[in-house]
Amino acid sequence: MPSMRDLKRRIRSVQSTQHITRAMKMVAAAKLRKAQAQVTAARPYAAKLEEVVGRLVAAVDPETQPLVNPRELKQAGYVLFTADRGLAGGYNANLIRLTEERLRQEERPAALVAVGRKGRDFFRRRPVELIQAFTDLGDNPDLIQARELARRLVALYLEGTLDEINLVYTRFYSAIRQVPQVDRLLPITVPEKQQDVGDYIYEPSPEEVLRLLLPRYCEIKVYRALLEAKASEHGARMTAMDSATKNAAEMIDKFTLSFNRARQAAITSEILEIVAGADALK
Repeated sequence: MPSMRDLKRRIRSVQSTQHITRAMKMVAAAKLRKAQAQVTAARPYAAKLEEVVGRLVAAVDPETQPLVNPRELKQAGYVLFTADRGLAGGYNANLIRLTEERLRQEERPAALVAVGRKGRDFFRRRPVELIQAFTDLGDNPDLIQARELARRLVALYLEGTLDEINLVYTRFYSAIRQVPQVDRLLPITVPEKQQDVGDYIYEPSPEEVLRLLLPRYCEIKVYRALLEAKASEHGARMTAMDSATKNAAEMIDKFTLSFNRARQAAITSEILEIVAGADALK
């Protein structure tokens, strides 16, 4: 059985850890509120832009648009959005597991673009072609960062380095529910519900309007993935730190109970020694 000194040391150690996890939970909760507001604001715009682009894609000849026209799949590409830091529960592990699963299922060669330090560090030690990595994007990604990343991905597609680009990120639903998913970025496909083009008049022409909208569409899709990923990260970290704080409280209660029992046993032993000594003097 541990001594009272060891139990005191353990209690102080767990209490220090509990202070850290409680502070991290509060910080993650504050960051989550801002990230959740950004996600909520970005979703309607992204959905409407996707609808407009879908109508335009259905109205033009795909061969006139390089970002729309599918080609022979010689090398697939996956863009993995993970966090730069840990202590977020299973957030990073779930994304990495999904990416590994998709890479195993690929019949053609596949390459990876890592957004976040955790994904980069994991796949850098694996037999996977890591084309490029983007790290230290901060807790509040902006449109400038998304534009730079989107332009790099479009360049990889137009150069022929990648014939298909998929985004692997976590969709945010709530602080306790985040779902990893794979979303196609390029080539752009038309959702079935938008096959009906309808009576629309485009000026100057559908091809010209689409040519101007496609880069914007890629930027917004990447930007939304960044926002969803960051909100999911904050939600997962807040939940993980909340669980850690509760577990620390349970450990403190357990060690305190053991300490009280040890102290009671020591007091009882001292009383018995005093009584035995008194009896011996009679």
